[in-house]
Order: sequence, then C-alpha cells, then structure tokens
Amino acid sequence: MRRRNFLCRTAILMLLVLFTAVCALPVGSVSAAADVPKYVFYFIGDGLGASQRQVAEFYMQEKKDDPTFKLTMNTFDVAGINTTHSADTLVTDSAAAGTALAAGYKTNNGMIAMLPDKTKVKTLIEAAEEKGMGTGLISTTRLTHATPAVFAAHNESRGNENEIAVEMAASGVDFIAGGGYRHFVPQNWTAGKSKREDGRDLLWEMKTNGYNMFVSENDTQRFLDYTPKGEEKLIGLFTNSHMPYEVDRVNEGSKVPSLAQLTQKGIEVLSKYDDGFFVMIESGRIDHACHANDPAGTIHDTLAFDESIKAAYDFYLQHPDETLIVVVGDHETGGMGLGFGKNYFLKLEELFDVKASFADVLNYGSGKYKKGNDRNAYFTYIAENFGLDNLTEDEKNRIVKAMDIVDQEIDPGSTYGGYNPVAMAATHVISERANLYWTTYAHSATSIPMSAIGVGAGNFGGYKDNTEIAKAMAALMGFELGPIQ
Repeated sequence: MRRRNFLCRTAILMLLVLFTAVCALPVGSVSAAADVPKYVFYFIGDGLGASQRQVAEFYMQEKKDDPTFKLTMNTFDVAGINTTHSADTLVTDSAAAGTALAAGYKTNNGMIAMLPDKTKVKTLIEAAEEKGMGTGLISTTRLTHATPAVFAAHNESRGNENEIAVEMAASGVDFIAGGGYRHFVPQNWTAGKSKREDGRDLLWEMKTNGYNMFVSENDTQRFLDYTPKGEEKLIGLFTNSHMPYEVDRVNEGSKVPSLAQLTQKGIEVLSKYDDGFFVMIESGRIDHACHANDPAGTIHDTLAFDESIKAAYDFYLQHPDETLIVVVGDHETGGMGLGFGKNYFLKLEELFDVKASFADVLNYGSGKYKKGNDRNAYFTYIAENFGLDNLTEDEKNRIVKAMDIVDQEIDPGSTYGGYNPVAMAATHVISERANLYWTTYAHSATSIPMSAIGVGAGNFGGYKDNTEIAKAMAALMGFELGPIQ
C-alpha cells in the first residue's frame, strides 16, 4: 500500500512539473520537445489569394469533368489565413510582404529585408545557413526580384537589382534557379543583354566560388540531366528577365524548365546535404498575370505552382517524419472576383481555348495591337489564339473603342492601368465571358490563405499576420531572427 501511494504521489508530482513547464512557454512558442523538420519547403505564391487558388481548382474540375479534383495545396492538413499590410500602408507590395515572410518584421513598401530605419534583419535563409543546412531559392521571376531578393539580400529599394545581384552572388545560397541573368553578367557578355554597368561578371565570380553554372535556355537540358554527387552548389538562370508565363511556355514550345522541374532539381541537389535543407520556391508570375487581369495566365501559373508543390509532396511522402511544407501567398493581386452582377455561375470552359497570355503576348509581344494595324487581322488572331470568336456587338465595340484610343494616340491614363488598351479590352471580354471580374490592376489588402503539412505544421494554422509565419518557422527550427548588428 505504501509503495502504491508513493508511486501515485510521484506520478502526480511529475505531471505537475510537466504542466508547469508547458504553461511557462511563451504564447505562440514551439515546445522544445517538438520534432524539428530536417527538410523545409517554403512556397510563396506571389499574388496568390483565395480566388486564385479557388479558380484554378474549379478550372481543373471543369477540364477533367471531375468535381472532386483538388489542388495539392488545398489538401494539406493545416490551413490558416494571413493578414498582409506593410509598415506604411494597408496594401503591401512584394518587398514588404516578402520581408515579413522571410524575416518576421514589418517594413515599408519597396524595402528588402530592412526595417524602415534601414536596419538590416536576418532572414530564414541566412539563419538556415548558420545551422549548416543546405539552402535554396527558386522563382519564375528574375532572381533579383522582390520575393527571392528578401531572402538573400538587404537593400533600401527593390529597384536596385544590380546591387541585389551582388549580394545574392555572395550569399552562399547553395541552389539558385529562375530567371534574370541580365543582372549577373557584364555588358560584353555574348549570349544575352546585360543591365550591369560596372563590368562585373557575377556568374564567373560564383563559378570561382564553386558553383555549377547553367545560363540561358540552351542550358536547360544539361541542367535537367545534371546529377549531383555530393554537397554541391548550383545556379541556373534561364532567361534574360522573367521566366515565361506557363501558358506561353507550353504553347510556344519554350525550352526553359517548368517550376516543377526547377523544384525537383532543387530537391536532388539539396537532399545531398547531411544537415537537411531550407528552400524557398516562388511562383512569381501569378502576380504579373493578375496585374494584367489575365484569367488564363493566372490559372495556368497557379496550376504550375501546384505541380511544384506536388513534387515537394512526393518527397514528403518518402520522408514524412522529417519534412515540412508551408504554402503561403504574399498578397492578393487584381481584386479577382468569382462571379459578378447577378451571375452566380462560373463558365470556365470559355478559357479552354486560350493559347497565350494576355499579359505578355497581347500586351507586349507578337499579338500587341499597334497604331495602324489591320483590325480584321487582329480579330482573326484573338479568335484563333484566345477563343474570342462570335463576339457580340457590345464586345466588339469595346475592343474597337480601345483600337481608336491606340490609333489616335490618346493617353489611356488609368482606364487601362497603363497596359495596352486593346489587350485590356480583350482580356476583360473573356473574363466576363467566364463570369470573372477584376476590381484593380494593383494589389489588394484582402487576407490570404495558407496551408501546411508535415513536421510542425500545426504551428502555422489559424488567423495570423504574415510576420507570425516567419516567427513560427524560426521558433520551430531553432533559428535566431532579428536585427543584424
């Protein structure tokens, strides 16, 4: 009886000690006993709000005639919603939002991993490097663009991309892949145009520091065939500026890798690191498509983003006790609405015949309407490439009005967001055919969804500010974030 009482008292005492220790943890902290993931995927969809995730899923349900189809990112165990405001405005830009997601601090729009007073702040990538982990940055934008930049550079302006490239080249990030070699090569570089004026060849500097280099789309196959033998460094820059929109990459026969292929190669390289890895993967052109109110461009880049998430998820299935995947957006773009007026149904089949982006092809590229162009030829072109046949009288008149603006060289002002008026008239016609509507050519302030799966995923759910995502990640991983002295 005495032994039984002693054991009961001992058990109660142990429970009280454990309860006291747990209660002593700060709110929002991660228990020291929690498992720490060895492999971390941090996915950021630029401009990816709830509407973008939803419409891409609806599109595939229509395309596959399968109402049960789900995007991989929409199947994860943990879900949440994040606020996105910056330090100086309700509507954030990607630099301020990226800084919040990368370092856990609010800053002013346009600033790269710096506080408003220009104090530098440590990022998750930099903290992972301190822990000896392999690190990676992947994007469909220029690698010097705002979101990838905030993880590996510190600058008062996102526009200083040449300076950002210098920092990125010296950052020690082990796997870097995406677009934008123009900020890494000198003016006399023979394979493409440069934006540098200082004569530096950053790619050569990186090569001398042990990086395997893959530059321009001509290196794509060599990149895809590359097999790392150990802990190696790699940089792949496949385009002069941004990577192409997915709808253009597929239909124009571009040789550049898909985001999923970049992700898969990143896994192959970084999984060789004994201490695990931390990789940030951005789908940056969702944002660009939404700025241009391009529904098909938005959907196809969101689907390509989800394919890259699936590559990570397949890796997670092989390492479920060591892997964490977190999917966030930095802000919503375009104020995308699903349904408008009294229309309660989407008609996404209207987008099935779209073969090119409005954002690049009709606005800047080969399909752009210019002063004096053959109008009948233009209508034939958009019928064949965008499914805009059988235009109603009202639809055609709207496009003709935009043609008049271009032919008369009238400044369209804010009416078309600074984009080509004819391209914007056409994209709004097809958007409305699909019962989609846009409220802005800029970002919006709406809260955005996140999802997560794997080791420690529960720390990211709920209603959080974007800064709390980085802080939760740091607490989970044992990283120290904060101002850099």
